[in-house]
This record gives sequence, structure tokens and C-alpha cells, in this order.
Amino acid sequence: MTAARLSPVEVANRVARDIPDGSYVNLGIGLPTLVGDVVSAEKEIVFHSENGILGMGPAPAPGLEDPELINAGKQPVTLVPGGAFFHHTDSFTIMRGGHIDVTVLGAFQVSEDGDLANWATDDARMPPAVGGAMDLAVGAKRVLVLMTHTTVDGRPKILRRCTYPLTAARVVHRVYTDLAVLDVGPSGLVVRDVVAGLPRAELQRLTGAPLTFADDVATLSPAGP
Repeated sequence: MTAARLSPVEVANRVARDIPDGSYVNLGIGLPTLVGDVVSAEKEIVFHSENGILGMGPAPAPGLEDPELINAGKQPVTLVPGGAFFHHTDSFTIMRGGHIDVTVLGAFQVSEDGDLANWATDDARMPPAVGGAMDLAVGAKRVLVLMTHTTVDGRPKILRRCTYPLTAARVVHRVYTDLAVLDVGPSGLVVRDVVAGLPRAELQRLTGAPLTFADDVATLSPAGP
């Protein structure tokens, strides 16, 4: 029996803990946007959205949405004091110019070497969508991936080699899933955190690449029902 998994918000909280104070951070569409809602108020993090926002705030309260203030995933957001809007060409210049400290991206697959696949699958019902992921993956100083550990039918999403088209090769630094936190190291994947009650052998079974466990593996505790 597999241990309870972290909720998407709990994974986002774990990611937010690792983002240094003073960082310029891009959040990819989907699950990564949750990080902007949970980051500590004690940290001064400047969030960037590739459609042309710097100083993006959390999601607005229900009823206070502004249809002209959205992120790259077309979700309503807010703007913090001092925030700015600009043309998406300028936004991509920020991304390509190495001005983003951290990007948090979703993924369909990640390899043991840090290869990222997040724009196309083998499902014809899901049209390919690159967006700015390629620019972020090679332009950001640090690439963090937030995703589920397995597909809905239980197949591993962390593999020896990606089977989907690559977004970029050898770019991922750390992977955060609903079961574990893994670093991409020179010798492969190193487990830093694992969800409470999950045996190491079971985590390995759910992962399509060999795992090494750090000496000080921390425990992640889901809130439960």
C-alpha cells in the first residue's frame, strides 16, 4: 500500500521554502503558479510572468478578478506595489538574458540527467504547446520542476531517458513531486525528502531511474483528509 501523497499546495509550499529571499522568479503555467500564493510574506520575491509582468502577486479574492490582469496561463493575478507591465518581447529578453534567478516549471517527464520534457506527449488529444518553456529552461539560473511523481495510470514520470520530445537537455536542478524531493546530481538522482510512510523500495519502484538516498533524508508529512 502506497503512502499518502502530498497535495499540490503542500508541494508548492515545499518549493517556496527553497526560493532564496530577493530572487526574481518565473512561475510556469499549471501547478507552479501555486508557489506565488504560498510563498512566505517574510521573503521579498519578485515574480515574473512571460506575458509581460514583473511584480506579479497572488491570485485575487473571488469577485475581485481583473480580466485584463492575467498570467501566462490566462489565470487572474494581482500586482504588488511597484509592479510593471511590458511587451512580451521585453519579457522574453528578461528570460533569455539571464535575469531570472529561478524558474519553477511543470513537466511531463524528467530524466536522471536533468533533461526536461514539458511541451508535447504521445497523446493526440493534447496539442503541443511550447510557450516560453524553452527560453526559461536555458535562460534561468536555476530550474526547479514541480509535478506529480507518476501519471494518472501509475507510470513513472522520472526516467533514465525521456521518451517525449525534449524542451531542453540537462537543465533541471531539483524535482519536487507529491512523493519526494530529488536533486539531479553528476551521478544521477539523489533523494533529499520523502513522504512519510513511503518505503524507499516503493519510491524506487515508482521511479524509472536509479535513486541514491542522501544521508540526511527529510520526511514530508501530508496533512491528510
